Amino acid sequence: MARVVDVHERPPLKHAVPLGIQHLFAMFGATVLVPFLTGLDPSVALLTSGLGTLLFILITKGQVPAYLGSSFAFIAPITLIAGQYGLEYALGGGVAVGLVYALVALIVRQIGVGWIHRMLPPVVVGPVIIVIGLGLAATGVNMAGLAVGTDPETGAALLPSVTDKAVWTAAVTLAIALIASIKFRGFLASIPILIAIIAGYVFALIIGIVDTQAVAEARWFALPKLMFPKFNLAALSIMVPVSLVTMAEHLGDVMVISRVVGRDFFTKPGLHRTLLGDGLATSLAGLLGGPPNTTYGENVGVMAITRVYSVWVIGLAAVFAVGLAFIEKVGALIRSIPTPVMGGISMMLFGVIAASGLRTLIENQVDLSKTRNLLIASVILVLGVGNATLNLLGNITFSGMALATIVGIVLNLILPEPAADRQKESA
Repeated sequence: MARVVDVHERPPLKHAVPLGIQHLFAMFGATVLVPFLTGLDPSVALLTSGLGTLLFILITKGQVPAYLGSSFAFIAPITLIAGQYGLEYALGGGVAVGLVYALVALIVRQIGVGWIHRMLPPVVVGPVIIVIGLGLAATGVNMAGLAVGTDPETGAALLPSVTDKAVWTAAVTLAIALIASIKFRGFLASIPILIAIIAGYVFALIIGIVDTQAVAEARWFALPKLMFPKFNLAALSIMVPVSLVTMAEHLGDVMVISRVVGRDFFTKPGLHRTLLGDGLATSLAGLLGGPPNTTYGENVGVMAITRVYSVWVIGLAAVFAVGLAFIEKVGALIRSIPTPVMGGISMMLFGVIAASGLRTLIENQVDLSKTRNLLIASVILVLGVGNATLNLLGNITFSGMALATIVGIVLNLILPEPAADRQKESA
């Protein structure tokens, strides 16, 4: 097993470069997918992802190893606004969302974070982290080619087969990642994800499922197509309410990172700094033509497996992302990585996040034989894993992890502690 590389440690460049590339690969697919779905420029998304991460690191004083990429929560509102008013107005909404984050950060700074620990004890935190990991499980399974499909002509179910090239590619990639994580020693134990992606890519090339035409046609250098925001109240009314959902997700993400790294980032550098960093990164993205940013579970999974928490490595990955925004051919090469390769990796990364939630329950000795604890955990898991959705006031929709977190907090506050438990704790 690789040794722990702490947040402040600066690995030598010969190690930092592959470690940074590993994080780049982990975030790349999801970050460029959002602009593809919304009509924004993928190169600008890479640019604003890297710049936003560097800004986040600066605002959090280099104490939180989080990578920021494109947020999926805003796909629907961006698409809606683009259809009605134009993409520029969706960007204006993104700028406003970031400013809402900044306002909330100011409030949090004034009132402190003691309320967070009261609202988010281990019995809530553990299941929420599990939900974050398992909420991504379906995405990983789909990417690996293991989900049941539908024949577009007959409507019949299409079952994955052991002869499918996608399934074999995902399986080989996962197997190499597992072996590298367990068997490799020294520096190689710190880059099992990178090793598995390269090996999976080579395997996919051999069996003929890699399309390299886009790489051949891409230019070496190209300027990202920046777009600048416009504002109107109608567009803002669609985008801004979503910030309530993403701030709830932010709480969950910071909990996961704190759990994995073994630090309380709510206290130091403080939730107000992580909120401000996330918010200003989102505003910066809107100013340049990129989608709103959020902390990425894929990169948290990489840290959990490799035990490399260095913020220098995260920063280097951000620098690489900025560089890729201008190097079209390299970006095309990474985009040519077959989806099943990343699916094989994702099955491990997302599972590690869920397992971190179990670890939280175990290490904090949460007693699930107590009815109150059992009920809180059960409801959080069902709402989150089931991706329950609730619409409020027309434009505000809470679903999945965000809804599960809010309900868990409410249950923790309103369900009484049994008298016997209170007496035991006071004794």
